[in-house]
Amino acid sequence: MITVNPGGAVPSYEQIRSQIADLIGSGQLAADQRLPPVRQLAADLGVAPGTVAKAYSLLESEGHITASKSGGTHVASGRRHPENVQTAANQYVKAVAGTDLEQAISAVRSAWNLQYASA
Repeated sequence: MITVNPGGAVPSYEQIRSQIADLIGSGQLAADQRLPPVRQLAADLGVAPGTVAKAYSLLESEGHITASKSGGTHVASGRRHPENVQTAANQYVKAVAGTDLEQAISAVRSAWNLQYASA
């Protein structure tokens, strides 16, 4: 179940994107499973269609979903993270809520480099 807090610190499109990515990563949305059309999900969540379209566009650029005009939007085949990696990522995303995505990714890269640069 996807929920949106329109007055929250995190933009609505990012809330939608991250929840769908979490559902895919955890296996709750299976490979090739069809996602609701943009207008339907927007109506269900009480947001503008452009908000859902932006979330879907980001998910597609990240490789989580595929979209076609004739076939709709589906979970991409074969994209899964190990459960421990997904759990840690979910915890990190919650811990840095409100932080710019690029800053959050940069922090992970820095930590990774500090941990493994000399290994």
